[in-house]
Amino acid sequence: MTRHITRKRLILAAATLVSLLVIWFLFLRPPAKPELVTAPARTGDIEEVVLATGVLEPLELVRVGAQASGRVERLAVEIGDVVEAGQLVAEIDSQTRRNTLRDREAALANIRAVHAARMAGLVKAEMDYERQRELLAGGSAPRAQYDAAVATLDIARAEVRALGAQVSQAQVALESAGIELGYTRITAPIAGTVVAIVTDEGQTVNALQTAPTIVMIAQLNTMTVRADISEADVVRVRKGMPVWFSILGDPKRRFDGELRQVEPAPASIANEGSATASGIGSTKGAIYYTGLIDVANADGVLRPSMTAQVSIVLSRVSGAVLVPLSAVEGALRAGDTARVRVLDTKGEVQMRDVQVGIDNGADIQILSGLQAGDIIVLGASTDERADGQFQLAESQR
Repeated sequence: MTRHITRKRLILAAATLVSLLVIWFLFLRPPAKPELVTAPARTGDIEEVVLATGVLEPLELVRVGAQASGRVERLAVEIGDVVEAGQLVAEIDSQTRRNTLRDREAALANIRAVHAARMAGLVKAEMDYERQRELLAGGSAPRAQYDAAVATLDIARAEVRALGAQVSQAQVALESAGIELGYTRITAPIAGTVVAIVTDEGQTVNALQTAPTIVMIAQLNTMTVRADISEADVVRVRKGMPVWFSILGDPKRRFDGELRQVEPAPASIANEGSATASGIGSTKGAIYYTGLIDVANADGVLRPSMTAQVSIVLSRVSGAVLVPLSAVEGALRAGDTARVRVLDTKGEVQMRDVQVGIDNGADIQILSGLQAGDIIVLGASTDERADGQFQLAESQR
């Protein structure tokens, strides 16, 4: 009987102990100290940039057109060919213009022959005039014969002058025919690469209304980025600022250049209606201004119409003390004072005032208040309850 009572007491004591342990774990145990997410302050380079999206274009792109109408008899180039200035690009049927040239040559030869005959008649008229003048002076000829010689000489001189003008006209007509014939040979106006063939061989072109484009030639050794800069950022950029960009096909490669120009008005100004003739003040959408950046393209990796992710460098600091932007609390303008959480040598969290510099959207420069190697607290990696307790404890400090 005594043994049975003792056993019950042991079971009751064990149950009581288990209950107390459960209560302690659930309600009385002190909250777990949150695990902190930290990062060291480090030394590095930082840039403050204006971001823009741009499109690559050749530095010079020429549409080579035809000034003569007719059938394209020959295309002398293919897409991708590198041509020199003056090199033959295409030929248009020239038979009609050759015939015109020969006709003008014959007309010039005919008028020159007539002019030569009139020149001979002028010489004869001058000789007759001199003879009649001498006879009249000696009293051997009547006055009427002298007057007739004068009139004949005046007529001969007028005819020679008229024919001289006709010779000049015929020469101009011949030169024009030669120029028209030259238009049938289309040559490259610049050295570059053939990037497009617009008119096929055998196609008929009509140059009477607008000059039809035969090929397009571009200089690809230097490319230009046309970057769209928002109206909020355009006031911060200036001509001559350093620029770098990357392309979608090779995002890790950095192409360096310089901001050559910021166009004074947005490209949309050309499309504005008469109601907003100035183009300024339109509220139909975002306003972007075009910035031009030239960059060497010796290896030919840059191609027309590629998309460029552009960074216009406003300022650049080397060897700066950097921390993640998310670790800084307070004003973030350069020169302002902000606060960061720092772990001391005992592992305790302390709030510290720092002076901030420029940021790049991920990191921020610390001008004073921190040194490289200081451990910065970014947050807590525990559950929501523990994180809330950590924030409360920090606010009570």
